Amino acid sequence: MNADVSDALEPWQIYGERNIYDNRWVKLDLVDVEPPGVKRFEHHVVRLQHVSIAAVLDDQDRVLMLWRYRFVPRQWGWELPGGIVDAGEDAHATALREVEEETGWRPEVLDHLVTYQPMVGMVDSPHEVFVGRGAQHVGDPTDIEEAGRVAWIPLDDVPGLMARGELMGSGTLVALLHLLAARGKGTVTSLG
Repeated sequence: MNADVSDALEPWQIYGERNIYDNRWVKLDLVDVEPPGVKRFEHHVVRLQHVSIAAVLDDQDRVLMLWRYRFVPRQWGWELPGGIVDAGEDAHATALREVEEETGWRPEVLDHLVTYQPMVGMVDSPHEVFVGRGAQHVGDPTDIEEAGRVAWIPLDDVPGLMARGELMGSGTLVALLHLLAARGKGTVTSLG
């Protein structure tokens, strides 16, 4: 958005917040806010962990994915490896570690694609997506709970998986849509 337009808008006023629930996975706060021209109220904010996700391609234009069961939506689906960024760890190191732990493959190179918030109106959970080419098989997955079935999925299959609702997670969708769009341009690029 043009800076001139943003300068004409007013941000919400924040008067304070109080914690309702807090553990290592999720934090729920009530934030006392006042949007411009609207009566002051308390807004729920869910704060989740910082997450890192990786899309690794091979020389046959296939992406390394996991077929997993997720009990929250009660469904099986394909997703990219990824996980929570540990305290003191940078997101790039997390992406490398998670790919190896969950798949048994070590990426040769991973480049940052984008950092985004999947649900900006109520949830704070930065997601960092990385893309790369090439990986070396180093053994079996070491994170059995997260591993699922590991497979190299042709990018040509992604639109069909999407149409059947077999892709899970916003990070998976962001990365795969980028890869498909970049194919038309002949290059996988970093956005930042």
